[in-house]
Amino acid sequence: MIVCLLSTQTWLIAQELNCQISIIPSPSLQLGPVEKETFTELEQTIYDFMNNTKWTNDIFEIEERINCNILITVTDIPASTTYSGKIQIQSTRPVYNTSYNTTVFNHVDADFTINYLRNSAILPMSNYQYRDNLSAILSFYAYMILGYDYDSFSLKGGDQYFKAAQQIANNAKNSGDEGWSAAAGKKRNRFWMVDNVLQPVFEPLRDAYYDYHRKGLDNMYTDLVGGRATILEALQGLDKVQRSRPGSLNLQLFLTSKTNELIQLYSGAEMKEKNAVVSILKKLDPVNSSKYQEILN
Repeated sequence: MIVCLLSTQTWLIAQELNCQISIIPSPSLQLGPVEKETFTELEQTIYDFMNNTKWTNDIFEIEERINCNILITVTDIPASTTYSGKIQIQSTRPVYNTSYNTTVFNHVDADFTINYLRNSAILPMSNYQYRDNLSAILSFYAYMILGYDYDSFSLKGGDQYFKAAQQIANNAKNSGDEGWSAAAGKKRNRFWMVDNVLQPVFEPLRDAYYDYHRKGLDNMYTDLVGGRATILEALQGLDKVQRSRPGSLNLQLFLTSKTNELIQLYSGAEMKEKNAVVSILKKLDPVNSSKYQEILN
């Protein structure tokens, strides 16, 4: 992340996130006028919270904001102010010297149940203390977006934001709300997502976010072959993570956001490099082996 420096010049500054919000009902839900109005209001309330909260101490210009999207699908309304469903969070960042934006974070969280009373604002968390599930989930993912984005620009640059997300998860784990449990059987929820990020065993994955984006993609404008070689090396380094934590949520988060991009990147490579990248990708992500096979076609 290129951060503006304060000077005698007047800068037009903005908050960190440029977050678009969509809330859609499941086709099975029969919504009346009140529910439709509530969804519209909730959409705007979440938009205001994500885009108007100051999440860091850094200064961002308008064009430096992190582009992200939140899609909430409501599948059930068990009570008049309770909404259940799933939330998808996606963020991108620009690739240097191009108009291309690469996906950095993409996750669908099915543990989404919130309470929302109309005409009420979402309040920023004080010292990461749990107040309600909606503000906790949104704040958690705001910091995860920031953590991964900063990691993509500097080596382990997202530490403070992952630690903020971890504090939120720690404070929410006893709330009884789904998605925060520290129980060993819940290894694919929010608590474990951020706990894994900060564990030493996942350091090669942290390194890969930096190598892939800053040393790989960002250098492809001037050195396509060298950029691809760097990305291949970063992927091969992830074999340690796969062997230690096979099928881990965090490794899948990385690969889910990169599958189609990798196919496009290496389809034009030399056959030796194609074989090498397909070999490591099939090890890391065996479920999508048939997709990676397309690189060899």
